[in-house]
Amino acid sequence: MRIAKVATDYDEVRSDVKESQERSLEALQSASAPDARSVVNELDEADALDEGLTPGGEIVAEELIVQVIPQAADEFTCYSCFLVRHRSQIARESSGHA
Repeated sequence: MRIAKVATDYDEVRSDVKESQERSLEALQSASAPDARSVVNELDEADALDEGLTPGGEIVAEELIVQVIPQAADEFTCYSCFLVRHRSQIARESSGHA
């Protein structure tokens, strides 16, 4: 007596997954979608409200002042990450780029 093994197709979608996908597709198709004008109006209103707000929601009308410190003689700008680093951190230098 010989037992024949049947090959399993692992790429085939399982029946329970296929049914749930069909149900969710039907739900999406039957849902009422907003028209393009209402979406654009909502986005414009949100953008207008976002101007001048910080992540916490406070309105900021101040100018930020940042002091820029020039690169020192013992520092270099990394060619790959563009951060200013100390000369002791140079891994390699090729074609004039550290």
